[in-house]
Amino acid sequence: MQTDIASDQIDILGEPYRQRIIELPDDDQGRVVATLVSRRAPQPTTRAVLYVHGFNDYFFQTHLADFFIERGYDFYALDLRKYGRSLLEHQTPNFTRSMDEYFPELDAAARIIRETDGHETMVVAAHSTGGLITALWAQARGDDSGIAALLFNSPFFDFNAPWLMRRPAVSAVGSLARRAPYRVIPLKVPRLYGRSIHRDHDGEWDFRVDWKPVAGFPVRVAWIKAIRAGQQRLHAGLDLRMPIFVACATRSYRLHSWTDAAHESDAVLDVDHIVRWAPALGRHLTLVRIDGGKHDLTLSRRPARDAFFAESDRWLKTYVHG
Repeated sequence: MQTDIASDQIDILGEPYRQRIIELPDDDQGRVVATLVSRRAPQPTTRAVLYVHGFNDYFFQTHLADFFIERGYDFYALDLRKYGRSLLEHQTPNFTRSMDEYFPELDAAARIIRETDGHETMVVAAHSTGGLITALWAQARGDDSGIAALLFNSPFFDFNAPWLMRRPAVSAVGSLARRAPYRVIPLKVPRLYGRSIHRDHDGEWDFRVDWKPVAGFPVRVAWIKAIRAGQQRLHAGLDLRMPIFVACATRSYRLHSWTDAAHESDAVLDVDHIVRWAPALGRHLTLVRIDGGKHDLTLSRRPARDAFFAESDRWLKTYVHG
């Protein structure tokens, strides 16, 4: 599939961050783009990392870029179609009918990193839904993926719901998704995670709430179907051959109202699901649980995020750059 790449320009984060707009084929809502953000290491390097965000998210975690830059990687982050920098006025935020819809922008980003910018080693780091998407993309591309290693931060491998919701009820959404793909599922989603991270509430981080609402964007039936189909493919077993690192918190937040414990647990996913399904990725797996971690481990309180970065550093030195 052909994609047009605009020349790079200064990103909204300011220098040294740059961005390139990837023009993708139109869909039923019109124009579609993705945005590749980049930041170069101080010294020339043949190593790069591509970061892919989760649902209700976009790249703003500059301290994550710092981590890789300090280890001699050029840093790239992809805002997928209908997310963050790539969300256009006429589009339904975060909407998709299939995880495969994201493969063209991932392919384009990989070509830029490896061919245009000349990197020999490409690590893919991904959070939550980004972990599910990039695992399926790596499987689909096989030996042609050019991925040296995968680093997953709380990947979205199953719905955080009772069995009845994860299986029969979610499956029943399929027929509705064909008839009314944009229909909103009236889920009562707590604001606890957003409250725990945004500095205007109980958190320490600043981000654009029009791109990452504290309470999240509405969940639509076609998205539910797409996620479930992707998870079923993963549950059946992938055969990824590269080294894989999966990290998650030690516990999930089970309450429906606020307590300070939301700062030291995953308030989005069931971490036991992550542990259960991680071995389905491939044979070369490292699994780490971070005590006190949040859903996005990089946004945890300092002891937990320092532990996540220390474990990531140890794994990268062991399996990627020595």
